[in-house]
Amino acid sequence: MGKVTIKDVAREAGVSISTVSNALNDVDVLNPETKSHVLRVAERLNYVPNLNGKLLKSGKTKMLGFFTTSVSGPYFYTLVESMSRECDRLGYGLNVFVTKDKQVIMSNILGGRVDGVIIFEELRIDDKDIAVMEKDKIKAVFLDRVVQNETMGSIIFDSYEAGYEATKYLISLGHRNIAYISGVDTMFDSVQRKKGYLAALREVQFPIDEDLILQGYFEEEGSYNAVKSFIHMHPGKVPDAFLAGNDLSAIGCIRALKSLGYEVPKDISVVGFDDIDIAQYFTPPLSTVRNQIARQGILVVDHLVRMIQKKEQGKVQKLAGELIVRGSSQVKVRSE
Repeated sequence: MGKVTIKDVAREAGVSISTVSNALNDVDVLNPETKSHVLRVAERLNYVPNLNGKLLKSGKTKMLGFFTTSVSGPYFYTLVESMSRECDRLGYGLNVFVTKDKQVIMSNILGGRVDGVIIFEELRIDDKDIAVMEKDKIKAVFLDRVVQNETMGSIIFDSYEAGYEATKYLISLGHRNIAYISGVDTMFDSVQRKKGYLAALREVQFPIDEDLILQGYFEEEGSYNAVKSFIHMHPGKVPDAFLAGNDLSAIGCIRALKSLGYEVPKDISVVGFDDIDIAQYFTPPLSTVRNQIARQGILVVDHLVRMIQKKEQGKVQKLAGELIVRGSSQVKVRSE
């Protein structure tokens, strides 16, 4: 037998095609007995509705799209898991598009394949693209990038404040030479955390040493290599503390320090960002700034769905970090 059609369901149920359509689309014109009879027949015949026709009529896909260049690592695992759960709760599906191809991204955003889009900041969607999206009234929420108009909003982690507070914390422990392991210089979070770090140093009039700003690319291996090569090249400049752009960078940093014979935190304190699951189980457990990743996922979906439902306009929401002190940082012991 070929694919079951709506005509087959109507014939089997002894009703018209429009009655089947109304039952399947939950249109409130049928008596409950007729509706449940039709749905039972459809289920027995394993009828799968033609989604395309349904979409053309309703103009709604009940799908949201998440556009990103990567989903690897604990940050994205938590974020996507949280977004998909919230989508499910609100009756939406989540399509994840992993690509760096601008044309693919824009054709999917503008092609009506999803009702609204969530865009991770690393995608280089420029002002011209945003203007096109705004003209087409595309509903969009940006993660970690400030965009605000009638149909677009943002969910931002306050990385500047988090970078500032984490640096102040290390200064309060008596650390003077604090190195920073930067992420990716084009990313909002990376830039803002570095600005916060520099602001805290300037506030107490510590000299800014560009040598102490390393590039770890938010990666464990990248940070491991950056720390090792820095200490080999500058043996007289070993920092009192490292502030790492994320927890993976902090873990790479600690591994590098251990491999060179340093003890963390006895010789050097290390602080990360995000509070990923492994942070509390690492040796030593990681002091870090907790980023409410799961909450970010919930807020981004809620805001997008409310814009789709025309219940609110685009807005910028900021999430604060929380300093979590564990075993990788301690008061600086001065040798007399």
